[in-house]
Amino acid sequence: MEPLAERLRPRSLEDYIGQEHLVGEGAVLRRMIDSGRVASFILWGPPGVGKTTLAQIIAQRLETPFFTLSAVTSGVKDVREVIERAQSNRFFNSASPILFIDEIHRFSKSQQDSLLGAVEKGTVTLIGATTENPSFEVIRPLLSRCQLYVLKSLEKVDLLKLLHRAVTEDVELKKRHIELRETDAILRYSGGDARKLLNILDLIVAAETGDDIVVTDKMVEERLQENPLAYDKGGEMHYDIVSAFIKSIRGSDPDAALYWMARMIEGGEDPKFIARRVVISAAEDIGLANPNALLLANAAFDAVTKIGWPEGRIPLAEAVVYLARSKKDNSAYKAINRAIELVRQTGNLPVPLHLRNAPTQLMKDLGYGDGYKYPHDYEGHYVKQQYMPDELVTDSTQGPLPNPPRKGGERLTGQNLP
Repeated sequence: MEPLAERLRPRSLEDYIGQEHLVGEGAVLRRMIDSGRVASFILWGPPGVGKTTLAQIIAQRLETPFFTLSAVTSGVKDVREVIERAQSNRFFNSASPILFIDEIHRFSKSQQDSLLGAVEKGTVTLIGATTENPSFEVIRPLLSRCQLYVLKSLEKVDLLKLLHRAVTEDVELKKRHIELRETDAILRYSGGDARKLLNILDLIVAAETGDDIVVTDKMVEERLQENPLAYDKGGEMHYDIVSAFIKSIRGSDPDAALYWMARMIEGGEDPKFIARRVVISAAEDIGLANPNALLLANAAFDAVTKIGWPEGRIPLAEAVVYLARSKKDNSAYKAINRAIELVRQTGNLPVPLHLRNAPTQLMKDLGYGDGYKYPHDYEGHYVKQQYMPDELVTDSTQGPLPNPPRKGGERLTGQNLP
């Protein structure tokens, strides 16, 4: 018997749940479908939001041949064979056959290259489905030939509608008396994934022997035990959560920083990866406003290494809260970036003679080190002299930072010149 999710797969746009911004009345994709002419496009969204279903509905609505390839099992040869079949099946002035590629982000560059000619000539209408950001995973020439539509996780109202449809319309479930008394747990465990939602419902019903079934939050939690969070360590969500973590520290919100760190922990992230991000944040975002932050971050990294997990979460949490509550300064971060850019623009400029090392007599005879003033021989351990290459002696870059600081022109560090 087919799984519940497959039995309930919509066959028309009228039965399709969610994505109103794309297929609702007057929406962009709906208008394209109603016109009978569909251009190549890529559907980008999380799992279980209806990407494959939407592609199948479009093919059925347009009454055009529908070919499917899986990026996991198909190679360049398979792509070319399907394109040849599509070309031979196309009749004059008829709509192009649809080639649906699931997980298109898993296609290699050569596989994606093999699609370009067919898509550009209209031999096939490409519909790609991906859970990863296409701008990272799909080659630019192919992306430029396709529209991009973003599908969203299903809202609570959509998921509830799907649940009620399952218990009242499915040929198997409607034979039993199922009451959805509580739905918070099943919705939480589904994470906005329709397929996962229906699989959970299928699992719960299959575990019950009687025909009278009352679904409650406690029942769902007992059946599922744990809620595996969506966290692909190589995928976009991974980087989104890491980004939110760092930006929460930078934005001085310790609660948010701890929340995103907890998401990483529960998602199975390597503790050392989290610790490295904390060290980077201490240097980049707190910087010279509180140099102790970098010491504390390094101490937390060492503690994680020494004591392991799960206890390592405690010093990490202490460091994260400390960084989030600390004053912020990124002048050193900005200064080194400006200095690197300056080096790239100006190349290998010579070191001024008075700053050069003179370990041999020949070098001394050539003037290496002549005129160098040793700062410790002067009052305040400071003496004004040139340290920049001659070509960079300008008001914007030249001049040492005295001890103590004095007022003057702008420096790479954003501090004042004498």
